[in-house]
Amino acid sequence: MIDTHTHLYLEQFKDDIDDVISRAKNVGVHRFYLPSISSKYNKSMRDLEKKFPDDISCMIGLHPCYVDDNFQSEINFVKKQIDEHNYKAIGEIGIDLFHEKKYFTQQVIAFEQQIKLAIEYDLPIVIHSRDSFDEIFKVLEKFKSEKLRGIFHCFTGNLDQANKIIDLNFHLGIGGVVTFKNGKISEFLNAVPIDKIVLETDSPYLAPAPYRGKRNESFYIELVAKKIAEVYDVDLDYVSEVTDKNALDIFGS
Repeated sequence: MIDTHTHLYLEQFKDDIDDVISRAKNVGVHRFYLPSISSKYNKSMRDLEKKFPDDISCMIGLHPCYVDDNFQSEINFVKKQIDEHNYKAIGEIGIDLFHEKKYFTQQVIAFEQQIKLAIEYDLPIVIHSRDSFDEIFKVLEKFKSEKLRGIFHCFTGNLDQANKIIDLNFHLGIGGVVTFKNGKISEFLNAVPIDKIVLETDSPYLAPAPYRGKRNESFYIELVAKKIAEVYDVDLDYVSEVTDKNALDIFGS
């Protein structure tokens, strides 16, 4: 299995990261993709990649919740990093109107600038969307092209939204929410082609049931995969095989 979205470099893992990686590998997780948040965390993220070079790959990007009046310097940092290092994607990027509406205009500009970088450098993007599907879709439609591709991280929308995302050449990132009783996506997910989804945890956030509310970690991706196997009425090995292929098709390696 591949965890396409896990923040293993955050403070929540500083005391036991070796054990966290080991537990995940013991249940079959063989690749971890780390999304960027801001320049503040870049060193800790890349240090972790250096420590586990065979297991971890990094993205680069400015998270919408970290957009403020100083966002342009952060975007400049993202571009410099792309020029200097091998990143698998630009992410996580997008628009968040749940946590912060003050910088909505800046969030849109930052999102658009990072999409342009992704197209220029032929990289996939990983999208953060919260209370902002329509706003994000409006931006994506503007930049629609063969090069625009990636993952709609932590998908919690409806079937119509899922189909719109797929039509734009994106995959759905499915994590712990699929196991929640009120998550709703499990009710229609089998109407989405399984070759259009990838597994993720968003560790340390959004732990799946029965660990909801506790620290999430990549080890729990097995619970996500088991729920997806149940929803699609297929075996776990098939879910692992297909979602691994999907992830590698997106990130390249």
